[in-house]
Amino acid sequence: MKGRSVILDEIAGRKAAALMVDGRLDDLFIDPPGDSPAPGAILRAVVDRQVKGQGGVFLRLPGGSAFLRQAKGLRPGQGLLVQVTGHAEPGKAVPVTPRLLFKSRYAIVTPDAPGFNVSRTIRDEDERDRLLEILHDAMAGAADQLGVILRSACAGVADAAIAEDIAIMRGLAQDILAEPVDGAPELLLDAPDAHTRAWRDWADPDPDEVIDRPGSFAETGVLDALAALSGPERLPGGGTIFVEPTRALVAVDVNTGPDTSPAAGLKANIAAARALPRLLRLRGLAGQIVIDFAPMAKKDRAALEQVLSAAFRADPVETTLIGWTPLGHAELTRKRERLPLSEALAP
Repeated sequence: MKGRSVILDEIAGRKAAALMVDGRLDDLFIDPPGDSPAPGAILRAVVDRQVKGQGGVFLRLPGGSAFLRQAKGLRPGQGLLVQVTGHAEPGKAVPVTPRLLFKSRYAIVTPDAPGFNVSRTIRDEDERDRLLEILHDAMAGAADQLGVILRSACAGVADAAIAEDIAIMRGLAQDILAEPVDGAPELLLDAPDAHTRAWRDWADPDPDEVIDRPGSFAETGVLDALAALSGPERLPGGGTIFVEPTRALVAVDVNTGPDTSPAAGLKANIAAARALPRLLRLRGLAGQIVIDFAPMAKKDRAALEQVLSAAFRADPVETTLIGWTPLGHAELTRKRERLPLSEALAP
């Protein structure tokens, strides 16, 4: 299976979407179990109480609670609109932000940041001018209240399709922002399901094929690829990478195989750095990540850092390289935007 294929199916009775690149599973979305709001959902919340020492407040949501890392100017009983930014860890409140984003296939509407922008990946000046002209026309009369970022998927798309997409997002944003802030906690906009997210986030470049039928995960090898995630990943050159979550952190171990020379160690480490974003993405792992790379010369760390940074730069989940521990382990922190695969697959 060559090229980019989007496969739409179900797992455990919930919508799921898989992205295959040249026959290998590259990304996965699964609707979460339960009723907890998923990332992207917008709600009316009510301030409950401040958390001393943490600079935040707990909020009441319909059927649960949220945590907002912003307490300045907020008082108990006050209502505000918030958007879910990640999945709650067991026993913890849902993380939210008051900065709302309305994201579609071609546009991101930003109520808190007026201004018009085009993705920096679109470098052709004529194309940028065309897109900005479409944007100004579509946002006439609303430029003071709403900002818009046109995404990279806009490149080469017909004017009418982009204008329609912007108009839908503009209308949705205006409707939500017109909701009264005061009142009981309420879900105002649900998070997109797995199929909608696939259509929205995997649009650039356009997939070579879209398969949407029951049983397609089994037919295309997605289920086999998911099963393989429970074990180690073989690396080019004979090395192996193990990714193992614990309660405190995610431990990553890189082995070279039979050849234990420094050159083999560097080769395995570079291969592991390139593979790691995909392995974390598919497993839904985040938080603190500690990597025990294979033995290599200390002078090679800078080159490995460049490979690691470049690999995560292309990953959709925000990840930061912290540095090296005294024992020679690399440390990363990764935003919790997805459920761990074990929880996502739960019936």
